[in-house]
Amino acid sequence: MSNKKTFTLTDNASGESWELPVMHGSLGPDVIDVRKLYAQTGCFTYDPGFTSTGSCESKITYIDGDKGVLLYRGYPIEQLAANSDFMETCYLLLYGELPSAKEKTGFEHDITYHTMIHEQMQTFLRGFRRDAHPMAVMCGMVGALAAFYHDSTDISDPKHRMVSSYRMIAKMPTIAALAYKYNLGQPYVYPKNTHGYAENFLHMLFSNPCEEYVIDPVLAKAMDVILILHADHEQNASTSTVRLAGSSGANPFACISAGIASLWGPAHGGANEAVLEMLEEIGSAKNIPKFIEKAKDKDDPFRLMGFGHRVYKNFDPRARVMREQCHNVLDALGVHDEPLLEIALELEKIALEDPYFIEKKLYPNVDFYSGIIFKAMGIPTTMFTALFAVARTVGWIAQWNEMIEDPSQKIGRPRQLFTGAEQRDYADLSKR
Repeated sequence: MSNKKTFTLTDNASGESWELPVMHGSLGPDVIDVRKLYAQTGCFTYDPGFTSTGSCESKITYIDGDKGVLLYRGYPIEQLAANSDFMETCYLLLYGELPSAKEKTGFEHDITYHTMIHEQMQTFLRGFRRDAHPMAVMCGMVGALAAFYHDSTDISDPKHRMVSSYRMIAKMPTIAALAYKYNLGQPYVYPKNTHGYAENFLHMLFSNPCEEYVIDPVLAKAMDVILILHADHEQNASTSTVRLAGSSGANPFACISAGIASLWGPAHGGANEAVLEMLEEIGSAKNIPKFIEKAKDKDDPFRLMGFGHRVYKNFDPRARVMREQCHNVLDALGVHDEPLLEIALELEKIALEDPYFIEKKLYPNVDFYSGIIFKAMGIPTTMFTALFAVARTVGWIAQWNEMIEDPSQKIGRPRQLFTGAEQRDYADLSKR
């Protein structure tokens, strides 16, 4: 990176000025380097939510929200969804390049043979209430992996990092399916080495010992695409959480567990669950006009969930891909007449044609379509965020590995603007 360009900061009161280096990335806006700001000026920056602050240097994922662009290691998400598969995308995110045929086969083999979890973890699982939320179970189970696989927690050892990375990518679908089966009271279904990643996940979710589950290739393809589209998304809340936890030197299992906890928040990973709750609130397709008017009313607290995006100011590039998969799934399952799905399809039509939605660029986003797909598949809303965690695990792992290998990385320690009481003296209880 070149630091030839500088940014001048001037104190209007004293007239004193400081030159701050400007860093240039391969894509995106320039970045003002404020690392020496406090030493030079005695001031910190104030940026709640870090919306104008770059917390790290990364080569993994790039987003241009204004243009609707999402790149994994330089590859457009649309190309990966159309031509790649999730295992190849995982390799790309981890290693920076698409694999050769031999590398892909070896990687798939290694992931496949790590999918089982230690049998004793079932005993650990039984400590949860049967109706525990799947995300609560996943937080605990993933964090507990450090106790069962402590032979891969030395973050200074590249082999340990590789093994723990593979283990988490491989075992996350198994843990998610285990949480689902436990909630239903059904027997735990073991993974099969003959299945691909998405097929294996569907198998563990929907199979049972009484009869063989036949995997629909349309559903398997849709699941694989969903995993690709959610694999990484730059420095979002959960990824930043993983990096912050990892900056202390915590083991990778603990860091990913922290990421799951962050993803659990309704403002982050719970968006597709909120879509289904909104559809249930609308109740019937005949009620849609009333709710559309409520959404347009600035004084009404009602909001249409699954439309627009905080990052993408134009359109969510993932949504176009997901829309095709959504309609493929609905056609394969023949469930267009299901009430909530009927509402969703009518809302989609209105959003794509109504001048208000077009002007405001409130297009259906990836959460809108993924929620519909999961509903059509028969997956309960409580599992939606858990499936998101399965997909995002590889992104968390890639970001964590990049952070560990970054020589400029320091333990995260944000500053604050203190507005509490100034120093005061302690008064004895009898004098208060």
